[in-house]
Amino acid sequence: MSKDTTIASAPAPQKPTGQKPKGWRLFKLALQTRKSATMLGFGFSSGLPYALLIGTLNAWLGEVKIDLATIGVLSWIGLSYSFKFLWSPLVDRLALPGLERLGRRKSWIALCQGVLVLSFLGLAATDPARAIGTFALFAFLGALASATQDVAIDAWRIDVADEQTSVELLSSIYQFGYRIASIVGGALALVMAGRMSWPLVYVLMAGLIALIAVVTLRAPDTPRAEQGALHATLGQLGELAPRARGLALLVVGVSWAWAIGTIVAFMVRMLQPLAPGEKHPSVAAFTRETGPLIVLATVAVPLLVSAAINALKARRVAVLAAPDPAHGPLRTALNHLYVALVAPLAELVGRLRWGVLIVIGMILTYTLCYNMWASFAFPFYLEFLHYSKDEVAFASKLFGIFMTIAGISLGGFLFVRLGRMPTILIGAVLPILGNFVYADLAEGAPLIDRVGHAVGLHALFGAFGFDDRMVRLLLAISFENISTGIAGAAFVAYMSGIVSRSHTAVQYALLSSLTFLIGSLGRGIAGEAFDLYGYATVFRYAAAAGGLAVVFVLLEWLRVGRGAAASHAT
Repeated sequence: MSKDTTIASAPAPQKPTGQKPKGWRLFKLALQTRKSATMLGFGFSSGLPYALLIGTLNAWLGEVKIDLATIGVLSWIGLSYSFKFLWSPLVDRLALPGLERLGRRKSWIALCQGVLVLSFLGLAATDPARAIGTFALFAFLGALASATQDVAIDAWRIDVADEQTSVELLSSIYQFGYRIASIVGGALALVMAGRMSWPLVYVLMAGLIALIAVVTLRAPDTPRAEQGALHATLGQLGELAPRARGLALLVVGVSWAWAIGTIVAFMVRMLQPLAPGEKHPSVAAFTRETGPLIVLATVAVPLLVSAAINALKARRVAVLAAPDPAHGPLRTALNHLYVALVAPLAELVGRLRWGVLIVIGMILTYTLCYNMWASFAFPFYLEFLHYSKDEVAFASKLFGIFMTIAGISLGGFLFVRLGRMPTILIGAVLPILGNFVYADLAEGAPLIDRVGHAVGLHALFGAFGFDDRMVRLLLAISFENISTGIAGAAFVAYMSGIVSRSHTAVQYALLSSLTFLIGSLGRGIAGEAFDLYGYATVFRYAAAAGGLAVVFVLLEWLRVGRGAAASHAT
């Protein structure tokens, strides 16, 4: 039997038509072929590290009394997921010595899973209260491996899809595995931590990744494809000349490298041991003074370079006068980087012109209101509000997941009934209100109690055995998760509609990375602010920051409306 054939004894799933399979039917389909069963394992392998490194890890840090400013800085490891498109060309092109025989994608997935096992074991062997720098290094290594694994898994899913096991079915199975991993890495890990040590929890989670690595070794794979189409596209008449492409790539690449290097250098300074009498640098000062420069380097510089590229091509300056299909190893690598870093934004600038400033502003601010505090949820619930690990596991991860699904479903419904921009506006406003709900929760929940009793929610939850204290948490999480579910569904649909079909995957990856940029940077200053001013005050400031998103949504609504009116007029 070849690597690409399915298990002979299992019936092949039909290509999905109409409604997507869900629940138990989806699980049964996932086990019917080697490809779909592997996809279930890969979805689990992708979701587990994210849950453990970006969420659950902060519960451990809060328990050992790591200050919130440090937790905020450590949360910047999440930028690995935002910036993964930067090294995706490397994952796509480079054959790993000694591992390539496993397969084009499997080699990278297996490597990343091995690094994840080592990083989890490293976390388990390190006491964060005594060696936070070493602990952060293992966490960063794990986040980098997890983000890189995601790149390889996404490519694998597209590569192996066929008529019997379509990419739509594989994507659904991936999400199913990912959600299971979110529960295991979130709720189950918290419940386990209430009964055993945190290091043992991470050792057991490392064991789960090791089991999935066995699945990886038996997965099908595809041969390495030729890169001729890429070179043919960039070598067409009128395209930018190789030297001009190289210069544009150099400017953008140096800007991104400086931004990432600056963030990493500050993290190292913040997390390294202090000499007697020394103090850690201020996260607020870094964000205030250097944060705008990071945004300029990662957003403004690429936009200016993109505008310059479009101007050169419009004036037919520094462009190819004849087709140029020539390529070698260096040209191939540079072409991949150019397509990842420069071409998607250049296309967006050329298509939207000045409107791109509104679109980028909206992308940068839309998730700011709720992304800033996400890393502090577990310390807030466990250390500040003193809920037990079991209570938080149920409310945040089990009950919360159903509320998020409800929010996503409601967002899709509103998108169909109200339209794109009204739903996006609702998604921008509701998380602002959610911050006020959490501010009230931090101050004893007087308003939550009043509303909950008035509309009968306390009585409803009480019928299931929940006391008032637990009802407050459930109501706050319900509002937050439904709000962010609506916002997420609306924004994903918006992003999917704004990208070009000629740059769909890469452009979406680039724009989605910008979605988390300011929110991720803001986590550092939020952590310090929580320590200085308290949760309630910072929640209200975050709500005010969310007003920026509302402004940009209204401007985008006006831009889209004018564009539609102009197209009807012509």
